[in-house]
Amino acid sequence: MSLYTIGDLHLSFGVNKPMDIFKGWDNYQERLAINWQKKIKSDDTVVLPGDFSWAINLKEALPDFRFVENLNGNKILIKGNHDYWWETKTKMERFFEKNHFKTFSIINNNHYKYGNFGICGSRGWISENGVSADRKILLREAGRLETSIKSALNDNLEPIVFLHYPPIYYNDKNYEILDVLKRYNIKKCFYGHIHGRAINYAIDGVVDDILYRLVSSDYLEFDPLDITDIILD
Repeated sequence: MSLYTIGDLHLSFGVNKPMDIFKGWDNYQERLAINWQKKIKSDDTVVLPGDFSWAINLKEALPDFRFVENLNGNKILIKGNHDYWWETKTKMERFFEKNHFKTFSIINNNHYKYGNFGICGSRGWISENGVSADRKILLREAGRLETSIKSALNDNLEPIVFLHYPPIYYNDKNYEILDVLKRYNIKKCFYGHIHGRAINYAIDGVVDDILYRLVSSDYLEFDPLDITDIILD
């Protein structure tokens, strides 16, 4: 039972939002499915940290969920900034049940057990030069992350954090999120959101004793990353 992750699938089977207008995104859905099925088994787990679908509601997202439901493994979803379809955990679980989706789970102030680890996370947010309008969102997302981490610790599990937004990008730091990571001695943090030329400025390594890994789908060339050994290191 291995653990994989890949973010920013940006699926659009139910809406007119082609991604192949961007460099490197040609045939990305087919490439994703081929790479996924080559390596991921039915008892593996895949964490999807945000920007799952371009849909604006669950009805539009239905074909995207069907596409991923038919791929191997159990999938854990975290909200991204473009996941406008996202509803309450209860509503989404009803949606899964109604459509006979059995492989999806949602992280929202909770965690999921993987061996001795707790898969934790939140969307996160970005700091834009201390703009006061963002502070309420920053604090809310930091609170959700802390609640998720605490839930894992309460089950005597080591938390592993998945975020959509990067806590560190180039010279910018999101101190609200970083404070939570440091307070709970988090050692591994996986994130997405960064694409194209911006990838050149992304943090993909150890900073202040925390390993950060970028897992946006174009960065991974639409090939889910096996992090089983990474979390054990």
